[in-house]
Amino acid sequence: MRVEGKVIVVTGAGDGIGRALARRFHEEGARAIVVADIDAAKARDVAAAIGGRAFALDVADKTAVRAMIEEVEREIGAIDLYCSNAGILRLDPSSGTSADASDDDWQASWSVNVMSHVHAARALLPRMIGRGGGYFLITASAAGLLSQIGSAPYSATKHAAVAFAESLAIAHGHQGIKVSILCPQAVATPMLTGFEKGVASVDGILTPDVVAGSVIEGLAAERFLILPHPEVRLYMERKVADYDRWLGGMRRLRERLQKA
Repeated sequence: MRVEGKVIVVTGAGDGIGRALARRFHEEGARAIVVADIDAAKARDVAAAIGGRAFALDVADKTAVRAMIEEVEREIGAIDLYCSNAGILRLDPSSGTSADASDDDWQASWSVNVMSHVHAARALLPRMIGRGGGYFLITASAAGLLSQIGSAPYSATKHAAVAFAESLAIAHGHQGIKVSILCPQAVATPMLTGFEKGVASVDGILTPDVVAGSVIEGLAAERFLILPHPEVRLYMERKVADYDRWLGGMRRLRERLQKA
């Protein structure tokens, strides 16, 4: 898919990867870009810079997601590409077990990191299928393929996001629905603040602009799996080849990071 001439929605676009995607889509000649973010002021700033349309949006609110999609399609045009990018990170408690994150943290992670994609698909799939196709880009993180040391809620919900994206691709590929998942490791965004020297530093920290470039390449090739950090593919292969050995390696990495 080439983004030139397309109508594109990007959630979580007020900062970080989402902002970089919106800017890059503008540079690539998208016809219209919808900048959606829970922070209305940031959404307006990004939209103003690229001539886009800003929406204040809580992606966990299914009614709000549907309303935005309906308004965009009514006033701007059919959505060609929906970038379900917004996400949150809730850490494991500093003491206790990996199951000790609060119920509120688990629920918030589920609502944003998983159900936001479901809400968008429910609203858009019938429209896209009816007109012969459409594209979903889901930001899932390498944590959805491997794991996230220090955050069971993030790891579990990002795995679920990958599984949901697979379901979309399997069930609706024959109806013209294309799906890609974006799975970087560390990216220099506000979410990374305070963790630059921890697990994030293992394979380097990419800029959001570099990640956006990987997305343009991945969309052009219509690849399901977009990996800005190429090392992730090797780690996936090692994980599948010998799960127990991979778990042992992750334990050692966790211990090393804790000591550091």
